[in-house]
Formats: sequence, structure tokens, C-alpha cells
Amino acid sequence: MLIPSWTQSSNAAWTSIATTPWRRRGSNTPLVPGGSSGGSAAAVAARLCLGALGTDTGGSIRQPAAFSGVVGIKPTYGRCSRWGIVAYASSLDQAGPFARTVRDAAILLGSMAGRDPKDSTCADRGVPSYEAAVGGSIRGMKVGIPREYRLEGMPEEIERLWKRGAEWLQAGGAQVVDISLPHTKYALAAYYIVASAEASSNLARYDGVRYGLRVPGRDVIDMYQNTRAQGFGREVRRRVMIGTYVLSAGYVEAYYVRAQKVRTLIRKDFEDCFAAGIDAILTPATPSPAFGVGEKSAGDPVEMYLNDVFTVTVNMAGLPGISVPGGLSVQGLPLGLQLIGRPFDEVSLFSLAQVIEEAAGTFAPQCWW
Repeated sequence: MLIPSWTQSSNAAWTSIATTPWRRRGSNTPLVPGGSSGGSAAAVAARLCLGALGTDTGGSIRQPAAFSGVVGIKPTYGRCSRWGIVAYASSLDQAGPFARTVRDAAILLGSMAGRDPKDSTCADRGVPSYEAAVGGSIRGMKVGIPREYRLEGMPEEIERLWKRGAEWLQAGGAQVVDISLPHTKYALAAYYIVASAEASSNLARYDGVRYGLRVPGRDVIDMYQNTRAQGFGREVRRRVMIGTYVLSAGYVEAYYVRAQKVRTLIRKDFEDCFAAGIDAILTPATPSPAFGVGEKSAGDPVEMYLNDVFTVTVNMAGLPGISVPGGLSVQGLPLGLQLIGRPFDEVSLFSLAQVIEEAAGTFAPQCWW
């Protein structure tokens, strides 16, 4: 889920703010761990646990992994059961693990993957040995570099990281080629329409009657209003309102149906590349390192949404994606590289990710807690 890692109490005070254990050089400013599974990523980075679970709807495993300098993988849609997860956007949500190393992530995914009769979207497919793929040869693999991901104004350190990642894969025996994903420019807008629409539908059940918090009122309508006002934070309410709007009569064709058509085109872009022999795609995981709590404008949510620009296409197409630490920023913060694979080909991602991990080394924050 791409919902910020904070909650809002009834008196509008911010509570339960998760932060990454990393700090900028010479600064003690608390930094965001990414959303929404940032707490899991921060716990792994802080060495509080060997691994943790998260859910990824538009980057909520890969973005926190990049911000906290750990490995995070979003498997193919349907590879892992979603049973027991509070649904945000049912056609996008997928569970996956965080770990300190690629090998640990492979072990965790091997335990999570497989058919679950309690989840009708879970694929009935055999689960290969992901751990055996770690350290496997990548010689002869073809890795694509999508030109559309070179954004105007992208920080130079992100561009350098991307280039370095490509060089590491080439040194490991892979062939790196330029590719095109022409509908990428529409992905962010289409994603937030689809995700918000599904959130509006899924979260409608949390009205205080059967599920979740109940806040009393004078009558049932007052109870509904009080519950949904106090039970959801500001950003959740914003997305529910957007989703309700795009599903309303007179607008569903103009927004939701059109966004689903764009989604089909985005998926076809990837299918065309894979059909042409591309085994995986290399991109940055995020357009910047972790930023300070409150540094992004609270009055401009679009500024925050732009952090998902490299990750949402993977969910829209139902593909697997992994974020691997690739280096440190000029401020001493971790930066992540993302590998995108064919459907149900997490094996190739683990082989490629291990090459990046070995070349980049591992990173840990200085203990201050």
C-alpha cells in the first residue's frame, strides 16, 4: 500500500511516525522510510530482525527498501497469497519480503510463494528454488534500459547509479540494450485513478458496523461519519474521495475506464520488450534518497506521488520487481536499483540482483538508537 507511514488521532496530532535508521552526514534530521511498508524496511535496516514482510501496490516494498538500504522484492501478481491483508487496490496489491541480502530475500520468498485456496487470485504454479538462483550465471541475459525513465531534472547521482548498475551487469556477462516503454508517461496518472477507485470500494466496508473502529454517534449516519473521519488519516481520506469521484456516474468512463485502457497499453509495452528477447529491465528504484519528515509539501500531495514514478508501472503490469542497494548518495544515504522481470520469473531477478549486490557491497547505518 502506498499510504504514508503515519496515523492520525482524533485530535489531529500526528502519531506513530516511523523513520529510517539512516541519517544524512552531519545531520540528525529524521528521514522518512518510504510508504507504506516503511516500518518493515526500517526494522530490517536497523538490524532489529533478519527479515520482514510488506505489501506493494505501487512501490511500497521497493521504495522503502531503497530508502533504507535493504533488499525488497514485489513478486508477480498472484505469486503470493493476499489472504489476511487489508485490501487497498485488489488488482495491484502484492505481498513480498524485505531482507538484508538478496539470498535472504530469496529464502523468504520461497517460503511465501505458492497457491492458497483462501485467495482466488493466487496462481496455482510450482515454486522454483529461488535460493538456488542466487549466484547463478547471468551470461547471455539481455537487460533493457528504458529511455522513458530518464526524467528531466533527474539528480545526477541517480543517473550515475543507473549507469554504474548497467556496467556491473555487463561485467557479469549480461548484454545491456536501450529499449522503449512509450506509455510510461501516462502511468502515474492512470495508477492513481485505478488505485484510488479500488481503495474507495475496498475501504467502504470499514464503516463501524462490522469491521474496524467504531465511533459512536447520535444515529447510524452520524456513527458512519464519525468512524470514517476518525478512523482514516488525511491521505487515506483524500484517496477515498478521489476514488469515489472517478467511479461516480458521469465520470467513470472519462477517468476509470480510460485509465484501465492505458493500463493495458502499459502492459503491452512490457510484453513487446520481453517478446523481443529482453530478460529483465534495469531502472532506478526512486528519483531521490530518503528525505526529511515534513520536507515535502503537505499542501501538494502530487509532489509526494512523484516519488512513485519508477515503480507504479510494475504493479500496473503485474510484473515482479526487486530493489537492491546500489550505493550511497553524496549525503551518505542509500540509493536503490530496480530490476523488473518477466511474469513469474523471479529466478532471473535474483541472479541479476546478486551481481549488483556483490559489486556494490552491503550498507548499514551508523547505530545511533
